[in-house]
Amino acid sequence: MKLTTLRAATLGLGLCLSLMGLASCSKSGEKPTLIGFSIDDMRLERWARDRDFFDAAATKLGAKVLVQSANGSEERQVAQIENMISRGVNVLVIVPQNSKVLGNVIQEAHRNHVKVLSYDRLILNADVDAYISFDNLKVGQMQAQGVVDAKPTGNYFLLGGSPTDNNAKILRQGQMQVLQPLIDKGDIKVVGDQWVPDWNPTRALGIVEDALTANANNIDGIVASNDAIAGGAVQALAAQRLAGKVAVSGQDADLAGVKRVVEGTQTMTVYKPLDKLASEAAKLSVQLARGEKPAFNAHYDNGEKSVDTVLLEPVALTRANVDKVITDGFYTHEQVYGH
Repeated sequence: MKLTTLRAATLGLGLCLSLMGLASCSKSGEKPTLIGFSIDDMRLERWARDRDFFDAAATKLGAKVLVQSANGSEERQVAQIENMISRGVNVLVIVPQNSKVLGNVIQEAHRNHVKVLSYDRLILNADVDAYISFDNLKVGQMQAQGVVDAKPTGNYFLLGGSPTDNNAKILRQGQMQVLQPLIDKGDIKVVGDQWVPDWNPTRALGIVEDALTANANNIDGIVASNDAIAGGAVQALAAQRLAGKVAVSGQDADLAGVKRVVEGTQTMTVYKPLDKLASEAAKLSVQLARGEKPAFNAHYDNGEKSVDTVLLEPVALTRANVDKVITDGFYTHEQVYGH
């Protein structure tokens, strides 16, 4: 073997080792699967956890992951996805900031033979190859039922998620499946209904402050669609000495949300084991990249097509079973209880 060839081979092996570790370099010199993971906003605790779980699972499967956060900007996300395509990813995993604006960039991905997996939020009006999430209709049902169990009658305020997130609308559908019969009976009166841009807790705080003022503090339940905006709601309630007196739902089992459930200021949260979602998504990504046939258990119409879907089961958490996040290893006892 010529020296230059030997050097090139050694350099190539070293690059492969440095990128992925020994297990990722096949004997044939085949490149590892390269996954581009485009995340809406890693400034939220939830998505940083997804990233870590996904990267660990993909690495075990011999894949390399490029991660970028759009920090809440749809323009930045499109640019980042274009950059990942130019860097030669085999598959794109996308948590969309705006579910309706990615059609063109997904067409570009397919022109470059890149598969696209919609992660946790369904991308609309686009030719995505697959979708994976928890059953968000069921999450919405759990949220509403949790508030109803605590406050079967009275005035309710509906605090929805981001209007650009299709999940927020699916959650509302699930919530209304529980609430509408009670509204029709007259047991519950909806005194306000507002969406929270970007799931922003500060915006949620202001919305609930205004709702309390408009209703002379006469609100019995707040159906909040995730823990971030539930936190804003609880902050507004606390200022009126109503925290723990008004039932509040949530979702994601954020550490702050779990602590509020323990304290009694938040009635419930919906636990979605992110390690399960991330590991299944990593497996699905590798299967798509390799042209294999994944096992799907549902289909969702995204306006463009019926999208092959994997749905996972969520878990409703109240104070009675909140320790499940500890027994599952999601958090430690010290993280939740401080001792």
